[in-house]
Amino acid sequence: MFGQLRQWQPRRGLARALACVCVGALLIAWSNTAAAQDGSPEPREHSELDATVFAPFHAARGERVTQARTFVVRLTYPDEGRPHAVRWTLTLSGPGPQGAVLRRWSGMEQVGAGGKRVNLPWDGRADADARERRMLAPDGLYALRLLAVADAGTPREAQVEQQWQIAVQRGASTAPRVPAFQAGLQQLPRLDEEPGYRIVYANLHSQTRHSDGGAALDACHGAQEPQTAPFGPIDAYKYAQDHGLDALLTSEHNHMYDGSDGTNPAATPAEAKALYQTGLAEAAAYTNAHPGFLALYGMEWGVINKGGHLNIFNSDQLLGWERNARGELLADLETPKSDYAALYALMRERGWIGQFNHPAYAGQFLVDGQPLGYTPDGDAAMVLCEVMNTSAFSTNDQETETRRSNYEAACNRALAAGYHVAFSSNQDNHCANWGASYGNRTAVLVIADAANAPLSREQLFEALRARRVFATMDKHAQLLFTANGKLMGERFDNHGPLQLSTHFSNSAGRQAAAVAIFHGVPGGNGSVTQLSDQAELTVTPAPGPHVYYARLTQDDGNIVWSAPVWVNQLP
Repeated sequence: MFGQLRQWQPRRGLARALACVCVGALLIAWSNTAAAQDGSPEPREHSELDATVFAPFHAARGERVTQARTFVVRLTYPDEGRPHAVRWTLTLSGPGPQGAVLRRWSGMEQVGAGGKRVNLPWDGRADADARERRMLAPDGLYALRLLAVADAGTPREAQVEQQWQIAVQRGASTAPRVPAFQAGLQQLPRLDEEPGYRIVYANLHSQTRHSDGGAALDACHGAQEPQTAPFGPIDAYKYAQDHGLDALLTSEHNHMYDGSDGTNPAATPAEAKALYQTGLAEAAAYTNAHPGFLALYGMEWGVINKGGHLNIFNSDQLLGWERNARGELLADLETPKSDYAALYALMRERGWIGQFNHPAYAGQFLVDGQPLGYTPDGDAAMVLCEVMNTSAFSTNDQETETRRSNYEAACNRALAAGYHVAFSSNQDNHCANWGASYGNRTAVLVIADAANAPLSREQLFEALRARRVFATMDKHAQLLFTANGKLMGERFDNHGPLQLSTHFSNSAGRQAAAVAIFHGVPGGNGSVTQLSDQAELTVTPAPGPHVYYARLTQDDGNIVWSAPVWVNQLP
């Protein structure tokens, strides 16, 4: 990283006179599968089911023999404080990806905005029957899967699925050997430009007072009423830079630029459009005044209910569908609500690029009724898919947040549909802790013009278009994945054997605990499955299209995902 870590002092006197601005935010890990079809009012943003599980990767030192630990399930449903019946199931399976289900916990909770916490002790044993619980679970990696379903069988049924790994380790480590990151980088074809690549550690999803973010940590209890919080984009950029990030995108909800989470009949188009332009200007000015940091401003388009959020990184115009009482569009360009095919076509035409935000496996980004439905326009426009986030409403500023969500299954669905997306990991901050709730980052390999040269928007966007990205839960990690010497993110034709190689380093000294190489068939709408548990693998694919990526688990449980490579195998 090329940012410096410094102590941030909030600017209490921030001007609150920016007119109109808004945006809805996300919650964190949900699979909304239905909307109100019973005549009831449409749910507000941020009112969805949220379910997470915290699973310590290692047992505590005092539990070396048993490997016992406690799993924590957290459930919230901030729907106007109304309680919802949420049935949850937690399963433990392994060791290995094909391991059997060893234990299962389940329950029913009445969950509202205050949420529920369920502690589930595990004694480290494989037997579920208490009368026969004698065998300790053998060493290895295990999968912990949470499934939470709210209002089952009703039009408002919602579902969340989470999956994480834990390690059972009583003996010596059997971690795979993974070559160093720099060694892999040096094997790539030399670039015309010197000094080559540098890694930009970014947070590409956050909100400020321009929509429903920007609240002080001691006053932040969820999404804010649009444009009411004290801190705006400039405060966010300063905070992120002072906390060591290289780049921050403030992505404001496109439908909140009228100052409302609903529709404000008194809003004026001029104020909404002016606020968006103010954000763009502030980002450009901050970047120019602070070499070494890239300030970005964009929008989070869409709604969760019957939709799905996505970020548009580089639009110079505000997109929307809401109109005031006079019928005036409160945006520069009209984009029909939840019409993703039309949005993708516009993005491709304008050269705009985007990111699927906290995607649900089902019920979101519908095209012709298909979740994460594929279109050639969408494939050209969408470059990233969030694979992991921290809680959008975290007030943690010590990088120790335990509420984290995993969207790998949904991103794999996008890959199987044919999308060429790399994985990203962001924080969706709504409180004034931009990039500080956890150490996760979206890491971008940017071609450097010269050593220590300022980073430009164009350089970053070029790297995003090339999908030269890895997603990491650890800001110190470096991950490289290649196929026959082709860098992750590339698409190429191949004939004969294919050598897949993973390279990893961590500047804080963390080591690899496990590595997995995954494979799928783009356009087949099938599954993406683990192919190997080694860092290097040589295969001869069947003729046709293939997608591969690597996932590395560190010895502290943090995960790093490479961008995929896409291979068209010739006969």
